[in-house]
Amino acid sequence: MIRWTYALIDRPTAAAGRARAFWTEVTGTHESVPQGERAEFTTLLPDEADACLAVQAVGGAGGAHPDLAVEDMPAFTARATELGAVVEARKPELTVLRSPGGQRFCLVPWRGQKVRPPVLAARGVPESRLDQLCLDVAPAAFDSEVAFWAALTGWESTPGDHEEFHVLRPHLDLPVHLLLQRLDEARPASAHLDIACPDLDGGQAWHERCGATLVRKGPAWTVMRDPAGGIYCLTRRDPVTGD
Repeated sequence: MIRWTYALIDRPTAAAGRARAFWTEVTGTHESVPQGERAEFTTLLPDEADACLAVQAVGGAGGAHPDLAVEDMPAFTARATELGAVVEARKPELTVLRSPGGQRFCLVPWRGQKVRPPVLAARGVPESRLDQLCLDVAPAAFDSEVAFWAALTGWESTPGDHEEFHVLRPHLDLPVHLLLQRLDEARPASAHLDIACPDLDGGQAWHERCGATLVRKGPAWTVMRDPAGGIYCLTRRDPVTGD
């Protein structure tokens, strides 16, 4: 069983400092001491809650990926590979895999996390919560990726309000949910962050003040670019329920 979820914000090493500064600002968190063999991981720490976000300095353009905290890593790894995932690396407390469609994700041990960070509602700032990872999937792989992630997570699986989306919602009160998006073109699997923000115009203005730039507007979402070059979305959803 998945007991906790993380969103890993992967950004180029040269821009990781800008990413940390921006994402701590817009999530109301603060930076941990850097971790990892090359100090490439920085956890974004909320006040009086358990962390669910981290910035990772990477080579290349970066992106995002989920980390799933589980009680029995060997058993969950075996389950993932039975469903078609491929193991890329094993470390004592980290297993790196790719889904059948090529999306990278990691398994980590559950350490008792249970307190979800609250909705960000500072004075003068629109209510928001970074609560979702959107997996961007090529058309030919979409149905198989939906089946894989639904089976792996065991979460409630439903079509989205728009035909290109499929929603996965956990039964536990986990901090990061999953959304799958069918792309219009064939390209490698990727993922981006989604922030629930009912006031899209206010959210856009605030994020721009924090250093982001507008990419485009959609029917119920606004696509933004952070100061490190990463794409993410503000989506018109309830930050409490995620709906």
